[in-house]
Amino acid sequence: MFTGIVTDQGEILAVQREGDLRARIATRYDVDRIDIGASISCDGVCLTVVAKGHEPRPWFEVQVSAETLDKTSIGHNAWGPGRRINLERALKVGDELGGHIVSGHVDGVAEIVDLRTEGDSTRVTLRAPESLARFIAPKGSVALDGISLTVNEVEGATFGVNLIPHTKEVTTWGALRPGQPVNLEVDTMARYVARLREWA
Repeated sequence: MFTGIVTDQGEILAVQREGDLRARIATRYDVDRIDIGASISCDGVCLTVVAKGHEPRPWFEVQVSAETLDKTSIGHNAWGPGRRINLERALKVGDELGGHIVSGHVDGVAEIVDLRTEGDSTRVTLRAPESLARFIAPKGSVALDGISLTVNEVEGATFGVNLIPHTKEVTTWGALRPGQPVNLEVDTMARYVARLREWA
């Protein structure tokens, strides 16, 4: 489990196809405190650490399955050397829950439709896959590339969120542009409520 509060921006150092995709990611985390087998949210995707090291700078490696490539933006040729990604370590019991409960199980890929400045903030409009639109509600929560954000408005499959300057500084969202794909995880509560309504 995660909270959608990004704690590092990693950098893809190398990717290798071995049936699955294997990626080496540079990080500011203390890799000595990361166990092999630990889960780390990488742009909102819960991935398992399979190797780690220190040279030329601290890094860890993850293996990305074909299923994950199919369901996330990673499969859109989004990961290559130099690409920066949002990182979050798994939630520990007793940690502050600053965002919302995020599983790291991406539901689909949304597309950035528009970005515009509103005061010091940026209003972002996105288009969700039609199958996920019913799970997105005004003032509800979504995770976008691993970031917990509040939904401002919804119109069909299109929805908007607001980014404050701090969010743009500490995440990769300061560099995103219209047309780019982003990993979308809908709120778990919304998914269960919709499922219960089907049985009502």
